[in-house]
Formats: sequence, C-alpha cells, structure tokens
Amino acid sequence: MNNGLRITAYAAALAATFGVAYGVGNGVDPLVAAEAQPAPERDGHGTEQEGAVGAGGLGVSDGGYTLELQTPVVGAGVRTEVRFAVVEDGTGRKVTAYQREHGKELHFILASHDLGTYRHLHPVRAADGTWSVPVDLPAAGDYRAFADFTPAAEGARNLTLGADLAASGDYRPKALPAARATTMTDGYRVDLDGGLKPGRESELELTVSRNGKPVTDLQPYLGAYGHLVALRSGDLAYLHVHPAAGGPGPAVSFAATAPSGGTYRLFLDFRHGGKVHTAAFTVEAGTPAQPEEGRAQSPAPAGHAH
Repeated sequence: MNNGLRITAYAAALAATFGVAYGVGNGVDPLVAAEAQPAPERDGHGTEQEGAVGAGGLGVSDGGYTLELQTPVVGAGVRTEVRFAVVEDGTGRKVTAYQREHGKELHFILASHDLGTYRHLHPVRAADGTWSVPVDLPAAGDYRAFADFTPAAEGARNLTLGADLAASGDYRPKALPAARATTMTDGYRVDLDGGLKPGRESELELTVSRNGKPVTDLQPYLGAYGHLVALRSGDLAYLHVHPAAGGPGPAVSFAATAPSGGTYRLFLDFRHGGKVHTAAFTVEAGTPAQPEEGRAQSPAPAGHAH
C-alpha cells in the first residue's frame, strides 16, 4: 500500500452527556464535487504534522479564533439555514479570507452526539464573513458542528473549532452498530481492511463494489477519490484523514493514528455516478475489523501491497 498522509487528532469537549448511537445509511446530502486536481498537503492534513496525535484542547475557540454559531437550534426534519462565523478573538471581527484546503475555504461537519447522523457540508460565505448552509437533520437530539479551516493570515495554522447544535423534538438514541468490516450504502458494498491503533499509525484500505463487481471508475471528490472522517465515541474527538495517492478504485487507502483506545465511527465519502455516497463503520481502536460472518475479506487489488 502506498504511504498515506498523516493526520492530526482534534478533541471536542462536550457539555452534554453522550448517548449511545445508531447506524448511518443514506443520510448524506449530495455535494458538489471538487475539481479533479490533487490537493496540496497543508497543516493539519499533511506530513508537516507528523507525530501530532494528542487529543486535547479543541473547543469553540483556539489559536485566537472563535466559532460563533448563530443558529444553535433547528427543528428535526425541517430544512433550516444554519448561519455561523469565525471571529478574531480580541477584535470580534469576522474572518473574510481563508486558504483553500482540498478545494474549499472551509469544511463544515455535523454529527449527532450518538454518531447516528453525519453530514459533510460546504457552506457559502457572504462578503461580511457570515457562512450559511441549508441543513435537514432527520432526528431530534444534540449535535456537534465542526468548522475545519485555515485563515489566510500570515503564519496561521489549520484549525478545527467545534460548537454544540440542538435539533428539537423527541430524542430516542439507539445502540451503536457492532464493528464490522463490511457495510452497505445506496446499493454499494464497502469493505474495510485494517484498523486503528492507539498512538501508532495504521493502514486503512476501503474497497468499493456494486452488484458483485469492483467499482473502478470512482470520481474525484475534494481533490481525491475518497474522503474519510473519524469521530471518537464519548467526546467526538475529530480525525480528518485524506487518502494516499492512487487510482479511481476499487480501493482507496489511508494512514491514520488514533489518539487513544476506544470506539470510533468512520465515515467514508466517495463519488460515483455523479453523486456523493457515504459508508459508515464502527471500529474499536486496537482491534482489527472483523469480516462479515460467512465471508472472507476480499484480497487487496494489484498495486496496493500491504
């Protein structure tokens, strides 16, 4: 397997008690694909941050910037425009200039505290620095909003800020799905080979197939053929991963380092047939993914040596 990009782990300290989770199926809105150019390595996503695996300190403020969530409450099942801004601490000025990361100025992630719902969205920024994006959350409960960005200011580093968002209604959390190496989404089968290791880099390879045949014509999404986010159950520590260099499928490879043991939820976004699909896995850090009962794991395709 090709060498992957390292990742930096960000921890989000939550004020509310964490509830147990339920599975993700087809819950991600289609997103516009990025241009088909490889994204440059930047702080927070590239090898410059090699070895940074601690999981402390992430919150609503970091590095002189604060995430102001102007829409802290939405209605469950109601399409609502969520508005927010990144402001400079001390001056209160809204940030209006950003470095582009993987084709976007800012990546906006929404996840329920029980990890049952996940959205990777790309909001629109107004001239005054206010961001907005339509959101339709399927279930009531507590959510965490993550803004992943790098200010354009000289010497600025990549930041991930988090804030709590609530969806009103009747909240009934379900159990977190068991750890499995296979999942289905929108008629696609995705197989996971590898697992997370606390404090050490590990290899993850995700293989996409449909109707029993490997998908070999994945389309670029955010400058790559796959995009992976991992959230730790309990405090939603945030791991933003990007793939190793490779072709358009069927396998997409990653390198990741878990900050600690525990249960994580992996969300793989991939684009095929002009739409973005999301496959979700439960992974126990330190325990290899288990093949689906009665099936052996698919061998790695040529060009992806282990």
